[in-house]
Amino acid sequence: MVIKIFLPLLFCLSVIANAQQFTLLGKVTDQETKTPLSFTNVRVAGSTLGTAANVEGEYELKLQRGTYKLIASYIGYYSDTIEVKLTQNIEPINFTLIKTQIDLPEVVVRPGENPALEIIRKAIAKKKERNEKLNQYEVDAYTKGIIRTTKDISAGRSSVNLTLGGSDTTELKITGILENHSKGYYKKPNQYKEIILARKQSANFPPTINILTGGRLIQNFYSDEVNFLGRDLPAPLADNALNYYYFYIEKTLALNTNIVYQIYMSPDNSNDPGFEGSIFITDSTFDLIKVDLRLNRAANTGGIFDTVNVFQQFDSYNDIYMPVDYRLFVKANLLGLARIGFELNTILFDYKINPEMSSERFDKAIITVLTEADKRDSTYWTVTQTIPSTVEELEAYQRIDSLESIPRKFLDDFSVLSTRLRLIDNLSISAPLGLYHFNRVEGHALDFGFFLEDALEQRLNSQLKFAYGFSDKKLKKDFSASYLLGDYRTYSLKFNAYDRVNVLFGESENYNEITATLLALIAKEEFRDYYYSNGWDVKFGGEVFPVLNLELGFMNRTDNSAINNSDFSFFYKNREYRQNPPIYETKVNALTAGFRLDFRNYIEDGYFRRRTSLGRSYILFSGDVTYSNKDLLSSNLDFTTYRLSSRAFVRTFRSAVLNVRAFGMYNDGTLPYQYLYALPGNINLLSSDYSFRTLNVNGIFGEKVFTLNFEHNFRDELFKMLRIPVLKDIELTLSTFLNMAVTEVRERSLQILPQSVKTFPHPFYEIGFGIGQVLLPLKIEFAWKLNYRGENNFRVGINSFMF
Repeated sequence: MVIKIFLPLLFCLSVIANAQQFTLLGKVTDQETKTPLSFTNVRVAGSTLGTAANVEGEYELKLQRGTYKLIASYIGYYSDTIEVKLTQNIEPINFTLIKTQIDLPEVVVRPGENPALEIIRKAIAKKKERNEKLNQYEVDAYTKGIIRTTKDISAGRSSVNLTLGGSDTTELKITGILENHSKGYYKKPNQYKEIILARKQSANFPPTINILTGGRLIQNFYSDEVNFLGRDLPAPLADNALNYYYFYIEKTLALNTNIVYQIYMSPDNSNDPGFEGSIFITDSTFDLIKVDLRLNRAANTGGIFDTVNVFQQFDSYNDIYMPVDYRLFVKANLLGLARIGFELNTILFDYKINPEMSSERFDKAIITVLTEADKRDSTYWTVTQTIPSTVEELEAYQRIDSLESIPRKFLDDFSVLSTRLRLIDNLSISAPLGLYHFNRVEGHALDFGFFLEDALEQRLNSQLKFAYGFSDKKLKKDFSASYLLGDYRTYSLKFNAYDRVNVLFGESENYNEITATLLALIAKEEFRDYYYSNGWDVKFGGEVFPVLNLELGFMNRTDNSAINNSDFSFFYKNREYRQNPPIYETKVNALTAGFRLDFRNYIEDGYFRRRTSLGRSYILFSGDVTYSNKDLLSSNLDFTTYRLSSRAFVRTFRSAVLNVRAFGMYNDGTLPYQYLYALPGNINLLSSDYSFRTLNVNGIFGEKVFTLNFEHNFRDELFKMLRIPVLKDIELTLSTFLNMAVTEVRERSLQILPQSVKTFPHPFYEIGFGIGQVLLPLKIEFAWKLNYRGENNFRVGINSFMF
């Protein structure tokens, strides 16, 4: 027994000894001025190992026992080499670099000739040669993200919550830190996979937000296009770069004894979005070895960002230049309401160029967080390559952790503009904006609810809501719960039980409860209709294939008509509300089935799969079937309803996009009034996306329906391209739309309708456009009917998410 225990122990100790890693720390400075050389490249000679220093010139290397030659290099300086023998942790190993003092040739500019153009032309040719040689690679990356704000912040599952306020002179401080270690894989032509091996973050951030890896955000300046803020911008060495950018040689520098050209670049036309700043290209070989660029004003829509600066260096691996770091520095002033800074620092190391690599490694998950990534302790980070933390970062970690350890009080999250108030981490209740509503059926109504979110390892969500109307004198109850199953919570079991007031054809309009309440109280206008409903339903579904989600369910629902019970309004006392329409009162028991087809890739963030197109074009399909039968299910009606919808997102040019939505419905049997489909309409002076702007809410119905919506958002691109004076400078946006619909209600359903309905037996068409401004959350839309003319042939509306 002693031998059985001793041998495995001896084996483990030997493995640990052989794999033991040591830490090298040091700093790189200018020998003459002693100033730190930020982001200096530090390589291990004869290997693919290396790192880059932080902004204070400090570097850190994790190496196994052995003898190494370390090389520190910086453009404009001679490289320095130090040999170290590692048998223990060593610090500091400092480098002092000497500025190059070789005679550099003068750049002679002859009339009619720009010498930078020939350099760029040769660099583009070298880029193509480089890209042809690079078929696949593996790389490790360490990424550190730093958020700076004027006030402390918190974060949700995938977003950061900012506190508004703070003067322009208030200093930005570090209020959030994210760190992760990942491994990336690339294979031609466009396969990429990133695995996050470990991650940690400041206490005010949940792990799920920590997916900003070097592979996900890093921009490849050896490609033709670089995507920033939703725009594909021509890269410095794009095939069309010479026609898009202006170049000139700023300086002639040296790296050791090799000449390096520092070339300034900027878009030829200041109205064209792109980069401006410096790129560094070697003489004779014409390799791009560094970029230090900013987004120009045209790429900075609305001027929200004070600066967007990207810094990247490249080094040779197997005679192919690859990124060794990536730095992104962003400062923004959000409409004067909040100031924020963001820094992303990534180092890439341990490249394997053109290794054997199976395509089976790549799947729909472009980023996967390993289940043990959040469990890594300090031992892991001790032996993992990182960027040294500055004193400011270490102090920020301590400050944030101490703030988060203080128990939160009940009123810490209170706001009169909130709809929910958090009691504890996962439990919240209704807050001021969620306590009241008004309509002509219920009258003044009080609401109160309990909301459980992301409980039991982010698997359980539930809510229990109550509402009491003082005019209809009814207490409404609504309970729902869902439990998520699977490693990435891709399966769900849902249950709902209710006795409530439903909005008639509520799926066809997107206005919020506050808008409906205020219109009734102030203008005595009610665009909604209502009915009572009680019953329950259960659904089970999930991801059966990476692109296919299926769902099965059963519903039991009894519907009853509602009538006007209140005539209250603050103004217009002489007006009367229109009567709430009756419905077909019935009980429906039905089987339901649905599917969703989604071809987008996804991110496995450690808990969930989050679909993402990374700003690229995509198309989605979804559909459902509702089967009601008197004999089999004891329902009051026989019908089968099929519904199919699709939406597409298409990049057209620059940042402009085309959105297409199609919807089809077919019913076989007798369908009650409240189950019909109402074309999405609008109320006076307001409008919403993907709706029929010239139609009223609940105006046109059908059980056989086909609708098609085209909406092209040019953003501010069209005015910029046409260079229209004034319009291009004030950054007006333009959107256009075309909508079509055809509807029908067949005889069997007509026989039970409680009232007559309007349909479009022949296709209906409308067109229009909207004008907005990039910083304003609204646009003014103008719409025209092309046929079925009569009422609302021309309509003007304000489109905003706020309504």
